[in-house]
Amino acid sequence: MNGGMSGAAGSPLIVADISLETQHRAEQFLFRQAEILDDGLWDDWLALFTTDGHYWMPGAPEQTVGEGQPNIFWEDHYLMRTRIGRINHPMAWSRTPANRTGHVVSNVVVEAEDASTGDLVVRSKFYVAEYRMDEQRFFAGKYRHNLKNTPEGLRIELQRVDIVNVEGPFDYVLQYWI
Repeated sequence: MNGGMSGAAGSPLIVADISLETQHRAEQFLFRQAEILDDGLWDDWLALFTTDGHYWMPGAPEQTVGEGQPNIFWEDHYLMRTRIGRINHPMAWSRTPANRTGHVVSNVVVEAEDASTGDLVVRSKFYVAEYRMDEQRFFAGKYRHNLKNTPEGLRIELQRVDIVNVEGPFDYVLQYWI
């Protein structure tokens, strides 16, 4: 289902014929991920990924492949773990004071469900408010998740994050995941 880690934005009109239980399961997974991010529970967040999972924020909306392309983020498990180490390091001056975020996830649509495995492709919209050093930043965009059905529950094989202002300037670097 990952198509070689391809993650085209997908058609906004594709909707799978799924059960209410599957819809609820997908929504609850994304809502839980948002809470984990807002609470800064980085190890719990990383545990939502498969061991070969990727977090991808493309540098342009038309990108269909993350590997070998300019991206804002193209992180595998190792790079995500490395960033968690930087974020949590007691000498991380760029995180002093730490930021606070509020994620809102909506418009959750299951595009595809693999009947034999229970794997899902899910798209959604997000809005993130960040507060740090008496300033607020706002990010909005869309997510696309390739979710594997595992004995431990759904796990992220690929999370694509398309922010609306991808070509815009940023006052300071993103230290965390949107």
